[in-house]
Amino acid sequence: MKKVINTSNAPKAIGPYSQAIEANGMLFISGQIPIDPAIAKVVDGGIKEQTEQVMKNIEAILTEAGYTFANVIKSTCLLSDMENFAAMNEVYGNYYSVNPPARAAFAVKGLPLGVMIEIETIAAK
Repeated sequence: MKKVINTSNAPKAIGPYSQAIEANGMLFISGQIPIDPAIAKVVDGGIKEQTEQVMKNIEAILTEAGYTFANVIKSTCLLSDMENFAAMNEVYGNYYSVNPPARAAFAVKGLPLGVMIEIETIAAK
């Protein structure tokens, strides 16, 4: 049975999807972009600031569902430009300093609202 996870501490869905779905001890977090939920706008700054906001959004959803970053088993990082990989990786690594999850990172042609990064996450208990 699936459970919809929703929190006001992360951006509202901007389409027909849920922030996250929990099913059978697993949490599937939709791709998060760097929208500050307090102002419902993309954060100012470059890739480091955008990655930091994405990770805060993921953390808010994990917390709402009763998970932590230690429960994350897979991330998929979508970048608007692979030139941003090293800077993204620096911020991302701050959240996974021990036993990091499996991960894929891709450059894509475009992301919603013209952002530089989107990250989707899978966690398990």
